Amino acid sequence: MKIKVFDESHEKDLEASLNDFILEKDIVDIKFNVAVAVSGEEQIYCFSALVMYK
Repeated sequence: MKIKVFDESHEKDLEASLNDFILEKDIVDIKFNVAVAVSGEEQIYCFSALVMYK
């Protein structure tokens, strides 16, 4: 089994990256995570996924 980690600042970017990657792959599982941080008045988002595949 192999893994690949994706990290994007927007959920649509993560979606596009995952859709491109999983073509022609034998996917075992995908785990998602969202982290939010505040810097001053700005909110910073991190959308990530761990893909397990054969």
